[in-house]
Amino acid sequence: MDSSRLRLAVPLCVAVLSAAVAVAVAGLRPAMPPALPAAVGLCSLAGMALVWRSMSSMRRGDNRPFGGLLSQFVAVKAVGWLGRRQRRKLEADTVKVKRAQEETLLRRLRKNANTCYGKQYDFSSVKDVDGFRARHPITSYEHYRALISRIAVGEENVIIAEKPLILAMTSGTSGPSAMLLSTKDTNSEFFLQGVAVCLDAMRQAFPDTENLQRTTKLFYTPTFRQSEAGIPIGPNSSTPASSRHMLNLYTTPAPAFEVPSEKDTLYLHLLFALKDPSVGTLESNFASTVFYAFSALQERWQELVEDIEQGKVSSALTLKPEVRTKLEALMKPDPERATQLRAHFQGGFRGIAKRLWPHLHLVLAVDSGSNQIYGEMLRENYCEGVPFYSPFYAATEGLIGVNLWPREQSRRYLLCPRSMFCEFLPESSLEEATPRTLLMEEVKEGGSYELVVTNASGLFRYRIGDVVKVVGFHNRCPIVEFQYRRGQMLNVRGEKVSEAVFLDALKRAAAQWPGAQLVDYCCAESGILGDSTGGSDPHYQVFVELKGVRKLSEEQRYKLDACLQQDSAVYKSYRIKGSIGPMRVQLVSEGAFQELRKQMMAFSNTSPNTFKMHRVLRRKEYADFLLGKTVS
Repeated sequence: MDSSRLRLAVPLCVAVLSAAVAVAVAGLRPAMPPALPAAVGLCSLAGMALVWRSMSSMRRGDNRPFGGLLSQFVAVKAVGWLGRRQRRKLEADTVKVKRAQEETLLRRLRKNANTCYGKQYDFSSVKDVDGFRARHPITSYEHYRALISRIAVGEENVIIAEKPLILAMTSGTSGPSAMLLSTKDTNSEFFLQGVAVCLDAMRQAFPDTENLQRTTKLFYTPTFRQSEAGIPIGPNSSTPASSRHMLNLYTTPAPAFEVPSEKDTLYLHLLFALKDPSVGTLESNFASTVFYAFSALQERWQELVEDIEQGKVSSALTLKPEVRTKLEALMKPDPERATQLRAHFQGGFRGIAKRLWPHLHLVLAVDSGSNQIYGEMLRENYCEGVPFYSPFYAATEGLIGVNLWPREQSRRYLLCPRSMFCEFLPESSLEEATPRTLLMEEVKEGGSYELVVTNASGLFRYRIGDVVKVVGFHNRCPIVEFQYRRGQMLNVRGEKVSEAVFLDALKRAAAQWPGAQLVDYCCAESGILGDSTGGSDPHYQVFVELKGVRKLSEEQRYKLDACLQQDSAVYKSYRIKGSIGPMRVQLVSEGAFQELRKQMMAFSNTSPNTFKMHRVLRRKEYADFLLGKTVS
């Protein structure tokens, strides 16, 4: 919307507001002092003038109605106030971590004391942290499987006092997908302690993000099924349905989310984002989703530009007639924008994001853990020059930590003392039968620990499988970096090579392959492949997708083994002794990992919103699929 139209809209809005105030005042006049109506009117005008002045100072999206801008302005200011308030609470809790953690735990126990589970473990008699740890064992998913099955068929008051909103499926990166409970408390905590705090951190680090521009948010409508009791079963993440009141803040129109196909929805995300040159933020749960979007853009840009030029929606998309009609009503021929876009694409894709959207301030997506590789590829190619912010450390179990340092390259997360009650298993004791846990105030900087959590939705002293490293403290609260998932370790002889160690070795090896750009990778331990790869010694089967290279020599393949030996002394010792055989590095065809991703999502009922690539394959079918895609 241009400024002249906005200037016309504001006086009109002021006039309407003033008239409304006058009517209201007239109705109340007998009970009001004579001077009060004028005072109320003046205050209203003054308030609108202040709003207009504040809105005028913020960068605005193009061709937007005043009502949309005003609602976004109110949302920005309200969330900003809430974020500052929640940040103050967080700061206070980080000073008194022990008290905050104990209060959080006891609140959970009191709320669920009268459930079957609460009575079994006598929650009502627990008075402090030590009493809880003495009474309740450390648990894994098997401890809850039968209990959650009872809830799924309709039994109430089993583990939690309230009915779950959904039965949330985990992404299954370290084993079969698990079904967990998700409650109102889980969601409200995530918003208040996570979203609000991170938006405040983002505003402070990137002041230009406090604007009235639209965001391109890449998310999809997941498929839910119903339990026997009618409880939805599916992913526990932000969805278009859960964000329906905020869809006007995004470039993608609401009818696009009625499209069931991820591929077609992605096309519509791209189409309406390209139409708007004033996009301010690219947002998704994970950097992988953003990377796949740019890959699709590189493949289909000509079709997209043609649609914008002619004001239509591609006939290649499978759309219901009523959805197509709604979408095409939003399309108008725009040959000028199409000419701009065509020139940008013909100039190459390195740094394309900033050329398509000159006022793009930020990519907002998690790019740590298994998404690290995608964040790096985006920064080096499509999104060169655009800052990234990885806001949360979270899982299906709930919010774990927040990143208060958006501009730092390392992804560090402050644990949230009132989101979960956290315990820590030292890395050296992970295989012990009855390991002793430490508390937030007991962990040491530099130590690595597996997280054990008690959350808001029925998990008590639950091992989530994440190993983190304590890299510092904010006041008295630990700051952590994600290290690895226990189920995603390479381990054929007890060497335990983590995802982070392997990826570092792979990146250094790829840098020694002339012309090669790493697109994706995963590994399999030879044991799941049987005789299909040859060799009797246990070894790693490594699948890589590269750009710029069609063949790897034996010498180049060995670079990866050599790099890993440099990074892992234990792996090197086993290689020298011959206990572990040399790696077998397979170069797979272009697009193989996108196809694998679809297979994995179909098998585990995972949504694109929550999918994370498995770096260590535990199913033979997946490894066999990639063997079939091998080109070198």
